[in-house]
Amino acid sequence: MTSLRIFFVGGLISFRALFNWLSPWIYVPSMLVAPIVQILLFAFMGRAAGVESDEFYLIGNAVQYSAIPCLFAMANTVAGERYTQTLGIVLVTPANRVALFLGRSLPVVVNGAIVSMFSLVVGALLLGVRLPAGSWLPLALIILIAAVSCTGMGLANAALGLRVRETAVMSNVLFGLLLIFSGANVPIDALPAWMASVSQWLPLTHAIEAAREVAAGATLGSVSGLIGRELGLGILYGAIGLLALRLLEVEGRRRATLEIQ
Repeated sequence: MTSLRIFFVGGLISFRALFNWLSPWIYVPSMLVAPIVQILLFAFMGRAAGVESDEFYLIGNAVQYSAIPCLFAMANTVAGERYTQTLGIVLVTPANRVALFLGRSLPVVVNGAIVSMFSLVVGALLLGVRLPAGSWLPLALIILIAAVSCTGMGLANAALGLRVRETAVMSNVLFGLLLIFSGANVPIDALPAWMASVSQWLPLTHAIEAAREVAAGATLGSVSGLIGRELGLGILYGAIGLLALRLLEVEGRRRATLEIQ
């Protein structure tokens, strides 16, 4: 029961602390407006260049934008504690570390899925893209799995918060890599061979491909392989993140560097 309380209650409180709740409107431009702008930017660039369709850019960028809430929020759950000098207080407790850090990832996953789904719905309305009515529920599931996968990478990124002063730079780098390598705006088969190989080991790539196939009329069962690989990558990155967090916590205790900025 204690671990469950840490998982759910602790995770929610930590997530709320990421925002300045005296002025919550910062959520609107950063999480709701920005992805729509990104979708429109690439859709109109695609129109001007005469390559791909609005649907291609809509789905690619809507799914890919979950990287912003998942990477940044997950990293800041650790880096923010360190910055405010509360990390030591959190880590001195005997709380189960898996429950502690996975609990912090749960609201991040939900928020990432909400941001992506909002982007998909509003982007479709603005661009006039009509998706089959039966595809929306499978798309919601794929988006949720994409958020899980990306949060797994965010957990690995969060481990850096125990060692480096600022995680935002790395989060921006990872976001840029996912934007280029995931196939959000350039088809995977149009990428150089080495980039296409790397993309298979990054979150979102398989989710974007699955979402496009479902939007084109494929069934959820026919893309189960892609969904499984996406979920597997999320678990892999999450396991790496948890291991790195544990190792760097031990090292931080030994060197007394947990709260050094």
